[in-house]
Amino acid sequence: MEKFTRLTGVAAPLMQPNIDTDAIVPSRFLTRTTKTGKSGFGEVLFADWRFDAGGSPKPDFVLNRPEYAAAKILLAAENFGCGSSREHAVWALLGFGIRCVIAPGFGEIFFNSSFINGLLPVVLDKEKVLALADAASANGGDMTVDLETQKVTGPDGTVHAFEIDAARREALLEGLDAIAVTLKREDEIAAFQDADRQNRPWIYL
Repeated sequence: MEKFTRLTGVAAPLMQPNIDTDAIVPSRFLTRTTKTGKSGFGEVLFADWRFDAGGSPKPDFVLNRPEYAAAKILLAAENFGCGSSREHAVWALLGFGIRCVIAPGFGEIFFNSSFINGLLPVVLDKEKVLALADAASANGGDMTVDLETQKVTGPDGTVHAFEIDAARREALLEGLDAIAVTLKREDEIAAFQDADRQNRPWIYL
């Protein structure tokens, strides 16, 4: 998993509440997993919003606008990623190039899946997200998300601190998935097994 330490890039405002995972990745694309694994989903991110029936980009959709086409950060409204428990929604955001979503709140399963896959979900008060979205719309320019200091710096220079679980923060900073986090304690696990083998040898028959 790619490390996340400090991200600077364009932030795209998509301030619609309750954006569900079916909007992020329509269900008809889920079978791609058997053919491409986790790759290939970036091109169908928000497919029904980005493209018309003929497959042409809709010019008014935020990620089709030239100033946001290379967005690395997405600004969203409350309850982003609600709905069905499809990890593909996170894969699609990452495949497009987005590594951080900032919102007042997230769907619980989407929130957990984000950390597992290296996408940082930042929770900020609604007023702060709206202010960042206004700044991104009015001023353009880059936004910075610093996981080490746990701060978001808007394109207008405003700074907002955010909270994050310490273990999840460490895993993202080091680029570790769940298996890699466990293997960091490999020596402790081996020592426990050695002692347990002495105390309960019948378990290991």
